[in-house]
Amino acid sequence: MDTIEKDILRGGQFLVKETKCEDVFTPEDFSEEQNMMKDAVMEFNDREIIAHRERFEAKDYAFTEECMVKAGQLGFLGVAVPEAYGGLGMGFVSTVLTCDYISSGTGSFSTAFGAHTGIGTMPITLYGTEEQKQKYVPKLATGEWFGAYCLTEPGAGSDANSGKTTAELTEDGKSYKINGQKMWISNAGFCKLFIVFARIEDDKNITGFIVENDPSNGITLGEEEHKLGIRASSTRQVFFNDTIVPVENMLSERGNGFKIAMNALNVGRIKLAAACLDSQRRILTTAVNYANERKQFKTPIADFGAIKTKLAQMATSAYAGESATYRASKNIEDRITIREASGNSHQEAELKGVEEYAIECSILKVAVSEDVQNCADEGIQIFGGMGFSEETPMEAAWRDARIARIYEGTNEINRMLSVGMLVKKAMRGHVDLLGPAMKVQEELMGIPSFETPDYSELFSEEKAMIAKLKKVFLMVAGAAVQKFGQDLEEHQQLLIAAADILIEIYMAESTILRTEKNAKRFGEDTQKVQIAMSKLYLYDAVSIVEGKGKESIISFAEGDEQRMMLMGLKRFTKYQNYPDIVDLRNEIAEKVKAENKYCF
Repeated sequence: MDTIEKDILRGGQFLVKETKCEDVFTPEDFSEEQNMMKDAVMEFNDREIIAHRERFEAKDYAFTEECMVKAGQLGFLGVAVPEAYGGLGMGFVSTVLTCDYISSGTGSFSTAFGAHTGIGTMPITLYGTEEQKQKYVPKLATGEWFGAYCLTEPGAGSDANSGKTTAELTEDGKSYKINGQKMWISNAGFCKLFIVFARIEDDKNITGFIVENDPSNGITLGEEEHKLGIRASSTRQVFFNDTIVPVENMLSERGNGFKIAMNALNVGRIKLAAACLDSQRRILTTAVNYANERKQFKTPIADFGAIKTKLAQMATSAYAGESATYRASKNIEDRITIREASGNSHQEAELKGVEEYAIECSILKVAVSEDVQNCADEGIQIFGGMGFSEETPMEAAWRDARIARIYEGTNEINRMLSVGMLVKKAMRGHVDLLGPAMKVQEELMGIPSFETPDYSELFSEEKAMIAKLKKVFLMVAGAAVQKFGQDLEEHQQLLIAAADILIEIYMAESTILRTEKNAKRFGEDTQKVQIAMSKLYLYDAVSIVEGKGKESIISFAEGDEQRMMLMGLKRFTKYQNYPDIVDLRNEIAEKVKAENKYCF
């Protein structure tokens, strides 16, 4: 389908405009080239990573570097890098796909890969001068050099712009002298290049620099950090002591570092979501293999309802995560294409394309990182006592998953960001929240319709439910903005509850649209279990929205306003025909059991 013909929604508009299922991209839409890339990456992961899992768990940092070199030789480090700089120049969906299927062997390699290809290389491809790109990117794209990203400092945490590292212009005006300390630097032990953020004089915002890792230039490393998970990911402190950096190694303009850091994190967030997808597939496959073999009371434990519930929820979360991640990935790719067609450079197009969907990137980061943790947790539970043992892969999967909720901005920060960015977009006129919020307000004052709608078509009731969940968000967020205005960001608990509503809407809608698209083209009979997963995900989403909506309304409304909003909430979260959740779970679990793997 031609990109220009499609009605491509802007970031955040999913909330106020209907998306047709034909306009979403799904994993079933992968091209032949993308499927070949997927197969090559999976084969590499099985052969080079998973076969040697114990070496990663034994903190074999050199082995992580060795695997990165091999990934570079196969072109996997340069998927997103333009061909002019030694990369494969593939689109955004292919970048996300590679990240998805290469990341599930161990969190140690996944972290090294993500840090290098994302925040280690991308700031140069997106913000570098032509000279900087020619000099550094080909080495990074092939794995001749590895990159690391020096933003976090002791005491800085989530406030990325509060760093104390300084950059001082030398007397001859030819260099900057960098002094300071960075911590939690992934790949520090074997990288050849740092992207370093420092403050010049009393500038409001930090500035980015490309710094080659030369120990004779005042650069020293702390010892390797010993961590809960990602044990063979090299993580060290980096100290700069009068490190000389030529002025031509400034990245972008002075004071632009905060912007670089934020945009790098946007891309990092959707790629982090992708990096959690195949982990869920593999955890479920490992869990169902065990559940089919393990007998208690002369019965495979996979036949017990308690285990079926777990298998069904694990499969459903993985399916929803895939649906939403690839939907957003293609939106970003299409936006990049449109911008290039209108005359933007590749750099500018990619930057603006990702920035447009920053809300969706934050939503995905939160949802999928929490789903992979839950999945690993249930994996341990299915294995029982064995799950707690280092002999089985579950405990390592659980430990590795834990960092995903902290990386790329904590999930708390991302929740607040998603709502904050949406409100800012509304104020700039990019997303019309006010009009739809006023309509919801009028609907609350009016008399509800008592007509019985016709829900005979596939997903007709589910789509009506999603439209109602959007009204819940508009009702809560609209009233909160009216009440608190610019001070809304100070009400963090309210923002987080509103974000949970937003997240569930996007994830549930993406899941239903994917299944609807596939049912239309492959036939409903082929999608029976996917239909069950879509209905199950929505049912759980409705429960979350109801709970978070109630919490929000009670926190800031009182009297008649509160009563009216609570009545609206009840109306907007009520099914006409409640799905039989036990039946849905059993149907999903039976399919997974029969296939003995994640099979969607």
